[in-house]
Amino acid sequence: MIRKAILFIFLLCLPGWQMTAMERIDNLEHVLVDDFDSYAEGIYASINDKDLNYKAFETGLKGYVKLASEGKIKNNSYLTVIDMSRSANENRFFLIDLEQKKIIHKSIVAHGKNSGGEYAKSFSNKIGSFKSSIGFYKTAETYKGKHGLSLRLDGLEYSNSNARQRAIVIHAADYVSQAFIKNNGRLGRSLGCPSLPAKGYEEVISKIKNGTLLFVYYPEGHYLKNSDLANLKQRPSLLQGILRETI
Repeated sequence: MIRKAILFIFLLCLPGWQMTAMERIDNLEHVLVDDFDSYAEGIYASINDKDLNYKAFETGLKGYVKLASEGKIKNNSYLTVIDMSRSANENRFFLIDLEQKKIIHKSIVAHGKNSGGEYAKSFSNKIGSFKSSIGFYKTAETYKGKHGLSLRLDGLEYSNSNARQRAIVIHAADYVSQAFIKNNGRLGRSLGCPSLPAKGYEEVISKIKNGTLLFVYYPEGHYLKNSDLANLKQRPSLLQGILRETI
């Protein structure tokens, strides 16, 4: 199939989300891509980790490009992808350093107890559903709660807009471990939070807190069809305008 050449602007900020908006603009690196598919395939090849599903990565990258081009990501260094199409007993949490084009952390991660057993199959944005929510999130502030250090998440789409009200946060849990899998046949489940193993947890949180992008993927047809972020529905003229403004 002949690919329609479209100019995409992929913005990468230097680490340092604490800079002012003008300082961040001055430090933007512009990567011009006339074919998003080829660009995504190139980064995926550089990452070179077969545990990372290409479709999950590609969809997450589409949202990243759109939000970065609009200046809506506070820290552009990282993209976190959680692939809920995989078994809970497998690594499905991937922290990707987009500047270095490599995965710097991967691990198991829990899903909501009403989303399924070993495999998550049902998702919801409803308060009290105890299900995971798919879509794009922006990481927010940390706090100390009943699970210790925790990271709040703000949902950016119709599929996860109640994340803060539902107290959907990233936290460590003892039921997210190989020992739990060995004793129970599957990973433990949360009340909807993407819970992580304790090992390496604080280092992960220190990297992704305060404004990085996190994407929870599942090949759910309605979401993939209707999400503006998953489909990268912005116009080239808009992107070109952003480029002119930031040169």
